[in-house]
Order: sequence, then C-alpha cells, then structure tokens
Amino acid sequence: MRLPPLNAVRAFEAVCHHGSILKAAEELNVVRGAVRQQIATLEGHFGRKLFARDGRRLIPTAEASAFAEACGAAFDILQRAARELEGAVPGCIRLGVPSAFAVWWLMPRVADMQTSLGDVVVDIVPMTVVEPLQMHPELDAVIMGGEYRPSAGINAVRFMEDGFGPVATPALAATLSRDPAAMGRLTMLASRSVPKLWDEWFVESGTPPVAFSRRQEFEDLLLALGAARSGLGIALAPRASIEDDLQRGQLVAPYGFISRPSGYSLCCRTPDAKRPGFAALSGWLRRCGKAS
Repeated sequence: MRLPPLNAVRAFEAVCHHGSILKAAEELNVVRGAVRQQIATLEGHFGRKLFARDGRRLIPTAEASAFAEACGAAFDILQRAARELEGAVPGCIRLGVPSAFAVWWLMPRVADMQTSLGDVVVDIVPMTVVEPLQMHPELDAVIMGGEYRPSAGINAVRFMEDGFGPVATPALAATLSRDPAAMGRLTMLASRSVPKLWDEWFVESGTPPVAFSRRQEFEDLLLALGAARSGLGIALAPRASIEDDLQRGQLVAPYGFISRPSGYSLCCRTPDAKRPGFAALSGWLRRCGKAS
C-alpha cells in the first residue's frame, strides 16, 4: 500500500493530540487552512472520515485513534534518530520520574544505580504530572505508577509492587481512633497531580468516604507529603515514596497500607528495550524493587 504524505500524517497526529485544528496549527506554526487541507488529503488517501465533532472538539474515530498511536510512536523514533544523527550523547538516558518517587525512593539509591550502570548516565527529570512516554519525545523513558497499559511501540517492565494509605505525623495520628471516620476532624491534604488518589483508597480499602472538615490542595504529591510532615493534616501516600519517613518515625500510617500489585513500571520505546543501557537500568530497578 502506498504510504500517506508525511506532512498530512504530522497534521493528523497534532489534531488528535489537541482535539483542535487551531491548536494543531499553532504547534506546527502554520495557518488553520493548511491543517484542514492536510486532514482532507489524508481522508482522501484512506477514503474515510477520520474525525467526529463533539462540541468544539474533534474526536478521532476508533480506527483513526489506533493509527494516531502508531504515528506517535513512529515520530518518537524519528525524533530520537535525528537527535543521535545530530550528535546527541548515546550513553545518556533521560528518565521521567514522578516527583515524590524521585526524591524519596530513587535519589537515595542513585549512587548505587550509577555504579551498576557504569558509563551510562541517567538524567532524572522529575514530573509533577506523569504522562505516557508518547507524549514526551524529549524523554527516553518514564516510570509510571499504578495501572498502566502500554501503547503501540512502548515496552513496559514492572519492577516493583507498592501499597498506599493515609499518613500523618505521630502526634496527629495519636488523636485518631480505629474508625477511619475519625480522620474527618483533620485537614485532607490532596494533590492535583493525582486527584483521584483518595477516592481510589476509599474504594480499594472498602472504607466509606470520610467527610473531612477541611480540604487543602497542592500542585503535586511532593508538596502534599511535605505538608503532612509539617503536621498540617493527613495525606494519601504511596509507601515507596515515604519509606524513609516511616523508618525515622516522621510519619505513620494509622490505617496501614493497601497493596497495589500494579506498582511501578519502566517504560521505553520498543526499539530501545534491548539496548545495553536500558537493559542495565531495567535490571537494576527490578533488583532494588524486590528488595524494597
């Protein structure tokens, strides 16, 4: 089959990402008419409509959505190959990591990681909001937490299970009874980066939702946990992110932790998975994950 024009595919992928011809045109630095023309060209090539309109947003059809995922993976590969051709350092892995996980789990182990990887340097990029790798062509890999199903062209290796639960200072926890409803007297500390974390805990733990007296939101989980350490209220935390605080007695988990087998996964592009640097990083994460 004859391949579609590359410019048309690029415009199509941008519209799928933004749901808007205007925003796609801004990304590509062209006028809206040019994007419309490229979409029309692609629809003519395939002989079918690729989008449906939902209010002001353009939604790709099911077939077009699958094609968009494959296009995104292909563009990622092209971008990486172009960087290597331009002389990018081949022994460096740019790794996107959830901020709290980076600070409280990965960084205390970073010296051991670097020793294990030898000449391969890992550039750790903290992410307030962790997004799939296909949305970040500037990264080589990301660590994803929770339930994650890799898209086409992405290889995911689960390296650690985890649990999560409410945490507070020992002084605040001492004011609570065995009934989680007692948390209602405290301030709920929430993170905009994981807005459903409390709801997920109530469901997975079988605990009736608590009516908190006050709710305070922070931009990311790192700040919410910092507020919990200061005694401001009670936060919902992944155990891996606060293991050191638990050992030092700075935080306690009055209602324990609920196991989450989905845990954490290292995600990279499929062509990279067999490269020595990624294989070494994956092996190190699995060893440390089992020991945690």
